[in-house]
Amino acid sequence: MSASGTAAAGQIEHMLRQVTPGRYDAYEALLGALAEDQVWMLLWHGQAGSPAAQYGNMEVDGLGYAPCVTSAQELAASGWNRAHEVVSGTDVARTLYPDHYGLWLNPHAPGGGVGIPWLDLRRIATGLDKLPAGPLRLAEPAIEIPQFYAQLTQNAHRTPAVRSLRRAWVQPALGAPYLAIGLDVYATDPASVDAVRAMMQQSISVVPEGLPVSTVAMSDEYDPVAMWLRANARPFYDRESHASPAGGGYGYPQPRAY
Repeated sequence: MSASGTAAAGQIEHMLRQVTPGRYDAYEALLGALAEDQVWMLLWHGQAGSPAAQYGNMEVDGLGYAPCVTSAQELAASGWNRAHEVVSGTDVARTLYPDHYGLWLNPHAPGGGVGIPWLDLRRIATGLDKLPAGPLRLAEPAIEIPQFYAQLTQNAHRTPAVRSLRRAWVQPALGAPYLAIGLDVYATDPASVDAVRAMMQQSISVVPEGLPVSTVAMSDEYDPVAMWLRANARPFYDRESHASPAGGGYGYPQPRAY
């Protein structure tokens, strides 16, 4: 294959060789390559394009994955003797992540291939630049910014759409850490959304310069920050004074499998 005509599948396989534990830069590049091209999905039942077609599945550390291979050559090497379906990485990500299924690349390869957790498939499906790179380290914020929290609480109380607010300190695998504010709202109609947006804009003015602040919808059942907040953080503002339930983790395997 010429340098000028390199297929993205070749880039996927190149990045697979670079990925090792802790190399999140290489892993992120693998996600980018996967978002740009296609994979060969292994079908356990049915034929490509058939309504009865069903991807294979495997379980690793209690999490589900659909196995695939990254090229026709890898398909031959795998010895798979059932049908397969060639699908874009973005399309398969959109199909799998809502069911909390990840994607496992080349499970037949020496070392067992590489698993992509469903949370990273969600990032591929929605845009890698729109969501922080995982796995995320989340904790209660240690930074002291009482003026911001007081301002935000006052503004939230004046905004009827807001039910409660939570907070977390988020450290992505790549990129700068930031303060996340979890927004639990009563309604998502345009007027309510505009009111909540205005509340945040008014409050952000007192945030110390250089401190990144982001928001997350507590209703988003697929967002890892919202999942962590629901499980681990009590509201610092609660219109109804209800406590937050305690719970477990937030969707990434521990440790990530390679």
